[in-house]
Amino acid sequence: MKLFLVSIGLLAATTCGNPFSSNSSSGKGLQVDSSQWNEMHAKYKEKALFHRRFKHQDIDSLVKVHQENSLFAVSQIGKSVEGRAIYELSYGKGDKKVMLWSQMHGDEPTATMALFDIFNFLSGKNDGFDSIRNILQSNLELHFIPMLNPDGAERFMRRNAQSIDLNRDARAGQTVEGALLKARAKAVNPRYGFNLHDQNIYYNVPDTKNPVTISLLAPAFNQERDINDIRKGAMQIIVGMNTILQQYIPDAVAKYDDTYTPRGFGDNFQSWDASTVLIESGGLKGDPEKQQIRKLNFIIILNALLEIAEGSYGQYDAKGYEDIPFNASQMHDVMIRGLEFGSDSISLVSDIAIRRGETTVGRDYFIRGRVEDIGDLPESYGYDEVEAKGMKLVVGKLAATPVDSLKNISKEMAYDLLKKGYMGIQVKGLTPAQVGSLHNLPIHIYNKPNFATTSFIDLGGTANFYIGDSAGNLKYAILNGYLIDLSKPLAEWPALKNRVQ
Repeated sequence: MKLFLVSIGLLAATTCGNPFSSNSSSGKGLQVDSSQWNEMHAKYKEKALFHRRFKHQDIDSLVKVHQENSLFAVSQIGKSVEGRAIYELSYGKGDKKVMLWSQMHGDEPTATMALFDIFNFLSGKNDGFDSIRNILQSNLELHFIPMLNPDGAERFMRRNAQSIDLNRDARAGQTVEGALLKARAKAVNPRYGFNLHDQNIYYNVPDTKNPVTISLLAPAFNQERDINDIRKGAMQIIVGMNTILQQYIPDAVAKYDDTYTPRGFGDNFQSWDASTVLIESGGLKGDPEKQQIRKLNFIIILNALLEIAEGSYGQYDAKGYEDIPFNASQMHDVMIRGLEFGSDSISLVSDIAIRRGETTVGRDYFIRGRVEDIGDLPESYGYDEVEAKGMKLVVGKLAATPVDSLKNISKEMAYDLLKKGYMGIQVKGLTPAQVGSLHNLPIHIYNKPNFATTSFIDLGGTANFYIGDSAGNLKYAILNGYLIDLSKPLAEWPALKNRVQ
């Protein structure tokens, strides 16, 4: 398997091909190539959703727009614990029923964005793609629930307002939202299901440095993880999805853990005779807001629906599902290999793994970098990596002279200070509104007197230090868990998400 870090450049992948071609006699159905999928998404991407921390009110307003379209039957099927509307959008007049639900975990919004892109596509016409819409509308009855957990989405947290994981409520139905999904499943009685989630960005394809960008699963329906015709159908659909994904993100697809979960909705839908596919949106370097992964969701969901409509997913050998590896969990944001550090009396040369945690502030967030692991870590990987053999830790300094105002600190000034070994600068007289405000400057802004950079590497500790060569030259800065190559110009430094302290 190839060893490379998947990046957003791969998502421009295209293949040579003619306009839509049909191979119905061979069971392959309508064929859509990569360039056509790219064109579709570029045309129908919902521009009102452009970051992960959108709110219920954003969804509510978009649903009302689609409610005016006679193609959709839009209904408020219930309310959340805190009274936010939960909607179902139905489309099509066929006899194959499909249910798709997203954001049952409030901080897992990637597929929700993709669903609204799909709604826009289904609403289009006279653009060269009507043959796809006609097949879907004639053969399918689609039921979309685009935000099952609006209270969690409001806070950008996994659980609902009662702190219950909705995806562990399929058996008991204790929550308003879980009971609602269960009731809709019984009422609709779908033949197919799509359970749409986000997984953390620290999964990798086993034995590679490739982050898992999309993880797929045909959930088990019993403890023995048997394969009946229902689960086999989900596996075949997944093989079709993986075939497309390999064109965009080769060697960046894995399977999610298939341990039977009697409380989980995917497992229960499978036992309710709905061939159910779990899609987990993972990580992709250079795509922190998952806009490129959103595009992949759009493509693989629409293509799967097309293959369900035509029955062409039956062309795939379910054995291909077993060829997809399971997730490994060896990724970090930064891996530093062979760095010299330790105390004055006892030196140490070792590897350091760093991860960055997000803290939500309204529709935005800031980062706190931390040391995740220390030791012999050759089997661990990073989105960014440094071979630090012969290099050592250098403690960052604080600027000696405070500044009077945040307005006096430009990116260029911060860039110059950081390159000279200064990781923080004090601002006098910060207003209450400024303390805790967010910024993207490549330096720490602080007013509290106890602020300090990282003087020693401690498990779970801060990640603010330099990496220097044996001559004392600074080569890299680890600033709040971000790796900054000091030899590169400011324009090539990563987009930082910091907070005034």
